[in-house]
Amino acid sequence: MSQPSVTDTQESFEASLRHVLLVGGTLQQWAEMSEHAWTELVSELGTYCSSVGVPWLTLRAYELGPDGQPEDMKLWTRSFDGCEVVVDPTGDGRQRFADAMRRVDSDDEVNEASVAAVLYEPADCEPDLVIVLGPSTQLPPSLVWELAYAELVFMSAAWVGFGAGDLAGAIGTFAQRRRRFGGLDDE
Repeated sequence: MSQPSVTDTQESFEASLRHVLLVGGTLQQWAEMSEHAWTELVSELGTYCSSVGVPWLTLRAYELGPDGQPEDMKLWTRSFDGCEVVVDPTGDGRQRFADAMRRVDSDDEVNEASVAAVLYEPADCEPDLVIVLGPSTQLPPSLVWELAYAELVFMSAAWVGFGAGDLAGAIGTFAQRRRRFGGLDDE
């Protein structure tokens, strides 16, 4: 029996990859991007994710930055042939968590599933892969909840200029891993 090739392994992982969360840039960098730059970035990344069967891609700021949260920056989405791209400017994960807890339906039991459903909306699942544009020695303050089960890929790529090739590289790194879903290796 032959071993699966790297390409087979990558295709297998891509097929099971439902949600990618890309964390990069400060909100100041986000605010400085033109509408055209946003359209190009979201289109390029959304089209790539669609081509490899990833139904959800969330873009989130790494951190607030020195000027805090701009009033005019709101969550928005775009669809690309089977991939929903969510642009989430929330740079403070603790605030995002507190806001989500206020949105949990008072008739629902507060548990991991109900909190996750509100935190990830409009996505219907938690991230499988979190790509962090920054050093592996520091976690972004925009991540609080996502760290339990997601695989992390740290990249030194800059937010400005990040593209589908960078995203493909991160997904390729993910594809070569054995997922542990928060567990430890037996070795």
